[in-house]
Amino acid sequence: MLFLYDIALGLYGLLLRLAAPFVPKAAAWVAGRRGLLHHIASTVGADPAPRVWFHCASLGEFEQGRPLLEAYRQAHPGTKLVLTFFSPSGYEIRQNWPGADYIFYLPLDTRRNARAFLEAVQPQLVVFVKYEFWYHFLTEARRRGIPAVVVSAIFRPDQVFFKPWGGFFRQILSRFSHIFTQNESSAALLRSAGLTKVSVAGDTRFDTVVATAAAPPRNLPLVDAFVADGAPVLVVGSSWPEDLPVLLPLLKRYHGKLRVLVAPHEVTETNLRLVETALPGQVQRYSAADAASVAQARVLLFDNVGLLSQLYRFGHYAYIGGAFGKGLHNTLEAAAFGLPLFFGPTYTKFQEAVELVALKCAFPVHNAAEMDRAFSYLWHDDAARLRLQDTVLDYVHGQAGATRTIMAALPAPTLA
Repeated sequence: MLFLYDIALGLYGLLLRLAAPFVPKAAAWVAGRRGLLHHIASTVGADPAPRVWFHCASLGEFEQGRPLLEAYRQAHPGTKLVLTFFSPSGYEIRQNWPGADYIFYLPLDTRRNARAFLEAVQPQLVVFVKYEFWYHFLTEARRRGIPAVVVSAIFRPDQVFFKPWGGFFRQILSRFSHIFTQNESSAALLRSAGLTKVSVAGDTRFDTVVATAAAPPRNLPLVDAFVADGAPVLVVGSSWPEDLPVLLPLLKRYHGKLRVLVAPHEVTETNLRLVETALPGQVQRYSAADAASVAQARVLLFDNVGLLSQLYRFGHYAYIGGAFGKGLHNTLEAAAFGLPLFFGPTYTKFQEAVELVALKCAFPVHNAAEMDRAFSYLWHDDAARLRLQDTVLDYVHGQAGATRTIMAALPAPTLA
């Protein structure tokens, strides 16, 4: 099985190199790993300070692990933090994040790369966030006696780890010194598979969104001007083209009564024009806006990245994209501001979404008619919306605290 694993990863790397001339993300993945190990050795290797290595698959996992990174830095100021990403969507956006001392792409998981990487970094602790369980990196860490943990992990019975033929993948999980899960059902699954170094700590994302909601707001004068008339605001976060057919009838019905902030998941000219074409004369792009133009628009379309978590502060309702495709995007950023949530039907792999639906604070919809019914109920009953707001906020704040739990269990570094 290890032979097949190595072959599969080798083919994956080859396919990305072949795709690089045609696919920008593949090009970034390949370019970011060119000369990478030499670069890591020449920068980190000369630093005598103790180091801890945090790995995040992508941007979402970074935001999930961010409170733990920040807490570890605060608790151990003499330690250098090395942060790696597998995906360009994480690295390209956070490569200059000041909370880590070194930020790199993660080399492909081969035996040679794992040895070279760990020899250069020499971390005293390895922390993986939620996903990605790389055999050679974890095996090499254990061989060197370096404790490795995964935090905010979540598991389901249909995953390969729990199949009769999943022994190799369970072996990868056994390389962790400890697994901190989001919920008890995940911990029970791991124990049933013979993995005992497990505890339930919760989801660190709740700590992130609670801190974001409590922080002083960013100065966004154009958004202030857009919402200045006091009309209710719908925030459409991480939308995909597949979300538009569900939303457009609603936006047309409430034209003149509702202001809408739209942040596409992928900011491409094609996606921006789809919104503009569907709502002619109503849309103002953020990059080309001024106070006069936003006051006249009904839809403010964000053609940049990095503002979405702040936009929910202005909202009365939130529609979260992605659930008409591969899966729902981040609902907690909106929930932290007490917003009722609407999204498509592909959400059941996300525990917080399932729980918010059970609390009747989130509304999965299959089509435009269902979206209209769910939205209209709250539109016409503001007292119900405000009661829902209290329920959402109680839920989010009640789930916070995972960072504190994990920090209490992590080993402190040994200073030279």
